[in-house]
Amino acid sequence: MSKLCEICGKSTVAGNRIQHKHSVGWRYKAPKSKRQFKPNLKNVDLDVDGSLVKATVCMKCYKKLRKEDQS
Repeated sequence: MSKLCEICGKSTVAGNRIQHKHSVGWRYKAPKSKRQFKPNLKNVDLDVDGSLVKATVCMKCYKKLRKEDQS
């Protein structure tokens, strides 16, 4: 399963893992290592033209879809 939202295209993003100490100069010397920020995905059955289609969507899109269904 791909880590990709099928509606908005949100996917994993690379960043740094930083150990935090609460002092001013520490953030410049803090050890950094690579990590990935992954989207919060959910498998959903969508009603498209009267037929159910399975899709992987992020929670932001899922909330929008639920809000549209309620109104």
